[in-house]
Amino acid sequence: MSEAEGPLVVGVDSSTQSTKALVVDAATGRIVATGQAPHTVSSGAGRESDPRQWWDALCEALRQCGEAAHEAAAVSVGGQQHGLVTLDERGEPVRPALLWNDVRSAPQARRLTEELGGAKFWAERTGSVPAASFTVTKWAWLAGHEPEAARATKAVRLPHDYLTGRLTGQGTTDRGDASGTGWWASGTEAYDEEILAHVGLDPALLPRVVRPGEVAGTVRDSHDLPFSKGTLVAPGTGDNAAAALGLGLRPGMPVMSLGTSGTVYAVSQRRPADPSGTVAGFADARGDWLPLACTLNCTLAVDRVATLLGLDREAVEPGTAVTLLPFLDGERTPNLPNASGLLHGLRHDTTAGQLLQAAYDGAVHSLLGALDLVLDQDADPSAPLLLIGGGARGAAWQQTVLRLSGRPVQVPEAKELVALGAAAQAAGVLTGEDPAAVARRWNTAAGPVLDPVERDEETLARIAGVLSDAAPLLERPTDTH
Repeated sequence: MSEAEGPLVVGVDSSTQSTKALVVDAATGRIVATGQAPHTVSSGAGRESDPRQWWDALCEALRQCGEAAHEAAAVSVGGQQHGLVTLDERGEPVRPALLWNDVRSAPQARRLTEELGGAKFWAERTGSVPAASFTVTKWAWLAGHEPEAARATKAVRLPHDYLTGRLTGQGTTDRGDASGTGWWASGTEAYDEEILAHVGLDPALLPRVVRPGEVAGTVRDSHDLPFSKGTLVAPGTGDNAAAALGLGLRPGMPVMSLGTSGTVYAVSQRRPADPSGTVAGFADARGDWLPLACTLNCTLAVDRVATLLGLDREAVEPGTAVTLLPFLDGERTPNLPNASGLLHGLRHDTTAGQLLQAAYDGAVHSLLGALDLVLDQDADPSAPLLLIGGGARGAAWQQTVLRLSGRPVQVPEAKELVALGAAAQAAGVLTGEDPAAVARRWNTAAGPVLDPVERDEETLARIAGVLSDAAPLLERPTDTH
């Protein structure tokens, strides 16, 4: 056996481009072993992945963990949200999964909103107004563009559901991930039959929603993973809900996650419903709520600008009056699915470093614009902003967030918060504990706090002005071919 104080658990983070696995000591939070393997995403108008690659990557990541994975008593999968996985009668993918950042269903999002009562109906019924990232719009797109694939579909899953199902042989999901589909009613916490009928999706094709703390199943014996037969499988959840667990969030603690996408969120005990569509009223994985705003363009977009300029990502210079909106993949917040990047205010003396800083400013502006909407009115405005994700340790990201937020910023030392949150959920099904309390016991949010600086109101106002003035241009479809 491994030298561990308590039972071992496995937490999985199956993200857009790779799958990671952590073996964690449930008693102390110490990471005993790690593994990671990549998968591919298509380029062009769509963003698709073969779900079988996720499984292969999970197998490889666990193989890298060695004997420790075999000793684990429980496992949980955190996965990228919203993706549409369509399976045939044998459980094989009908076609590649449509991922969260595939925005081809933007027309369907608009149509569904109009056909079923408008934005207020959707916000009150599901907690969120449909956006091109949501699963319900992707199903509507598939039914319209690939009707044969829709007819061949005998099961509809989210990415984390697919991996959990391959572990257990059962079709399950959780409230956190289900709340990002657009067909789960947040008021009743059940699938919405009216919405499903409207998009022609049989509820029998959907997974059972497992309650927080409930065991989703056990690892079956006909598999190729290094788990013992009978290992407990926790419900799993979406990546943001898993990261919230990994941080041990209490209500009102603000989070900004800097990854391929950017997100801001906080746990709330009030069920959210924002008819503007800026805030998605997600459920969390515990029984509370996770109001969240997401941008499509964050670290990947800023890195792309750095590459185009021939600069290292940290080579920023203090700005002038140049504004760069890095909407390279369309945008979700603000809701501009047809947008492309926009540069304004270029002068002879503008430097490449200033352009790069402007890209950071544009990305962070979108996130901060939604933060006040995410937080409850009684949240402490001076509470540190928890900065997580791949960009959180970058000096340019940290300084930009400090300057534009005016808040203290805390950078947790724990890196793999989605996988840690999944591990905390796995530990919770073993011990009966609240997984967020498990994470607090592990002290996952510990890290340096950066003192606040005066908020750069001038830059915020300038970006907001350009965004407003350029709205007709940003809403115009561009040729992506």
